[in-house]
Parts: sequence; structure tokens; C-alpha cells
Amino acid sequence: MADIKLKDLRYLVAVADTRHFGKAAERCFVSQPTLSAQLRKLEEYLGVVLVERQPRQALLTPAGAEIVARARRIVEASDEVVEIARTHRDPLAGRLRIAFLPTIGPYLLPGIAPRLHKALPRLELMFYEYQTAPMLERLHAGDIDMGVLALPVGLDGLVAQPLYDEPFVVAAPARHPLAARKEVRIEDLRGVTLLLLEEGHCLRDQALDVCNRVAVQENQNFRATSIETLRQMVAVDAGVTLLPELATRGAYATARGVVVRPFAKPAPVRRIGAIWRKSSPRTAALTAITRLIAEHAL
Repeated sequence: MADIKLKDLRYLVAVADTRHFGKAAERCFVSQPTLSAQLRKLEEYLGVVLVERQPRQALLTPAGAEIVARARRIVEASDEVVEIARTHRDPLAGRLRIAFLPTIGPYLLPGIAPRLHKALPRLELMFYEYQTAPMLERLHAGDIDMGVLALPVGLDGLVAQPLYDEPFVVAAPARHPLAARKEVRIEDLRGVTLLLLEEGHCLRDQALDVCNRVAVQENQNFRATSIETLRQMVAVDAGVTLLPELATRGAYATARGVVVRPFAKPAPVRRIGAIWRKSSPRTAALTAITRLIAEHAL
């Protein structure tokens, strides 16, 4: 086993993730012939075929899939060894990869990113957007260091830190009866045509949970891919939607044709939190980031 090189395992994981030798080579910063040749040598050493090579894609064989699962853990452990050493030198320095839900990132980052850079200048912060399921996959795989998303989620091997509770608000067309109210009760949504995000967005499920006590009519002919699409559809009088409060502030506070009204207290909220691996050596930096987000998000 001493002949297995860590870089070869990285190549194999990259092929598994991209299903393409060229893309895997780009990800590993090597030429495609180099990556392919190294994987051939790995297959010869192990005596099994790991990758089924096709003209336009690369698929793992059953043996390859089993070995990749273990290779990921080895690669992750190797990265953690480096991070542990770096953390002991300077806990608040180095690169951190943070992912946000698409319904959080665009509205939270403009206010919080400058504060993070000012308070933690030695950290190189890289920001990404993923929905909940791929975010959890990438977190477990070691591709990101922290995720910011709506809680609760499954925490197998992860730790969660609540950040803030974000109220929902009602966004209605300017001529809709709800627009004339100062605040909206959940019962006022009875019979309203509600615009929602497509399947896979947790915001869709949260909006349905808020309205589960009344007979809300979902627009069956429309599924939005983003909050901005929802906002534009409200503006053209296609229906009413629920938005997280941060999505109605700043540059988004004056969308033409859209009137935003708060819910009567107690307003429904979604809990936003940060999650990371229990084994992460970057706990000090991650804790510092979560503290700043919690203090300045709302």
C-alpha cells in the first residue's frame, strides 16, 4: 500500500466528481494525459479497473466506487493534517470556503462580507452557493468548510450553530387587497394564490409550513428558480409570495409594483444557522465568522 500516492487518490476523486478526464485534470492542475496515465498505474497496482472510459464521460466501476468512498476520507484527512498545522501557526489565517443557500447569500453577503474582511483580514474567504442537499454533500466531502442554511438539517458528523431567526414577510401586487393592510395575519392568506420556488428549495417547504393552517392555493402553472423570479411575477400581478425579510432590504426594498407587508406578531420565522464538520481543524476561525454573522445579519 506504500506505493499508492495521495495525488493519485486525488485524481481518482476528481474523476468521480466530474465524470470527465479533462475536467478532472483541470481541477487537479495537471494535463489530461498525466492524470490518465497515473490512474492507469493505480489500476495496474491494484489489479482492478476503477474507471469505465467512454468517449464523452468517465464512469466508476463498482470497485472504483468503493475505493473512491475511502479515498475521499484519506484525502480529507490529509487536508486536515495541513490545516491543523496551519491553524496552530495562526488560527485566524488561511483559506476558508463558505457556502450559502441561494435564498440567503445574495441578501446576507453584501452587508456581512465587508465586516468579515475587516475583522478577519488574514482569512481568505471564498463564497459559494448551493441548495441544501448538494451543500451537505460537499461539506461531507471536504469541498467546503462551512455552510450557512436554514435549520434544522441532519447533522451526521456535523455541528450546527444557530445564527439568527429571520421573519417572513408577504409580497403582494400593488393593487392586491393585502397591499392595503399595515400587517398581515396568516388567516388573511386563506384562498390566496401563492407563488413558490421549485422543488429542492427549502424556502418552498418553509412557505408551505407557514400556510398549512389555511387553504392557500398554489399556482400550479409556475415554479420559480429564484427569489428574484418570484418578485418579478408578483410585480406583474401573478400572485402573492412569502419572502425572507433580508430579501426586502437595501437594493431590494423598492421593487416597482410590489408591496411588502410584515406579519402580525408573532411573525413566522426561519432559523438560519452555520454547520461544519465536527472534525474540522478550523473551529476557531469558523466560530469567529459565525459570531460576526450573528451580530450583524439583521
